[in-house]
Amino acid sequence: MVGLGIDDTYTIERMRTLILHPEYEGEAYEWWLCESKEQGAKSQDEILFSTERNLIFCQKDTGTYFFRLNIIDQQNPVTHQFKVVVWDEQVAYSPYISRVLEYNPAPGQFINTMPEYEEGDTYQTMLRKAEDAIAGTNRGLISLGGWGGYVTFAFDHSVVNTPNLPDFIIEGNAFYSSSSNKSGSSEPGIVMISIDVNQNGLPDDPFYELAGSEHTHSATIHQYSLTYHRTPATHTPQPDIKNSLTDTTYVLWHNNQGEQGYMHKNTFHTQDYFPLWLTDTTLTFSGTRLPNNAVDKSGKGNMWVQTAYDYGYADSHPNDSISRCSFDIAWAVTAEGEPVHLPCADFVRVYTGVHQQCGWIGEISTEISHARDLNIEE
Repeated sequence: MVGLGIDDTYTIERMRTLILHPEYEGEAYEWWLCESKEQGAKSQDEILFSTERNLIFCQKDTGTYFFRLNIIDQQNPVTHQFKVVVWDEQVAYSPYISRVLEYNPAPGQFINTMPEYEEGDTYQTMLRKAEDAIAGTNRGLISLGGWGGYVTFAFDHSVVNTPNLPDFIIEGNAFYSSSSNKSGSSEPGIVMISIDVNQNGLPDDPFYELAGSEHTHSATIHQYSLTYHRTPATHTPQPDIKNSLTDTTYVLWHNNQGEQGYMHKNTFHTQDYFPLWLTDTTLTFSGTRLPNNAVDKSGKGNMWVQTAYDYGYADSHPNDSISRCSFDIAWAVTAEGEPVHLPCADFVRVYTGVHQQCGWIGEISTEISHARDLNIEE
């Protein structure tokens, strides 16, 4: 005899993730959300909540929720009814970032200054500085560097996927110089989310990309990978004084498309662009590369304009464009681009999505200043 592993009653605070795993293995699984416990057969008042083996349940409203699990199997079919009682939280949740769990920027002109590196700082020190900058009501700035650099953060609760509404907002430092075509300074960051399936409080479960407006663009490259090389101490700079560049061969990079090039160094940012708290000689990132969004209007390298993408990217639109800075968990897709239903998100990851040099204004690098759960009043 093997127990099913599913109790009759569960109690959980709202906006907390409940994950149930039946011990019986069947051919298929049906989790029905019922109007009441007394219902036995399918009816118009029942909703097929999930067909996955595991049930992931997260609800922002209190109440009692009745479920029926059907394990479909020719030899040993199983039906089990249970309920989930959702209570109010004992301590009111904050709508703001609670923890920064990862800060792994790529090289860039604001690295080691945003947040500031001080001699002796370790990874943990910089992680704490990143958290101090953007957690709670703070609206400091952290830079993610060039393409692939990322930050992962969490709230003090699960962000619930509210049907037909955006779920959270991320702020950066984008601005329009021309509101007519939404161009100016836009450095789009791709957003990913994850559920803490193994319940260990760490962002080590699968992440899912929120598919923005450029996800299916013909110039978007999925499964892109790029490696940056630390500049040797013996390196001889190759300046371009006309375009305010002190070194056009500063940070060597190569990608999985058979290409290589350099991140430039400019006269306005003279510090080391490679994260100084790391000892690695290379940094490799993988993900989706968005199309270039910057154009030199002058043709001479001195008037770069970055155009914002329509929706779905951090640091792409000004913060007062709330709808365009907001994100919907319903946009989540698998690595193969297939839509996936996620009831909530426990971790949010943002990484620089464009790999482009823009002359004297430097590389495109996403900056993050703030995030907020839209399900909780500010």
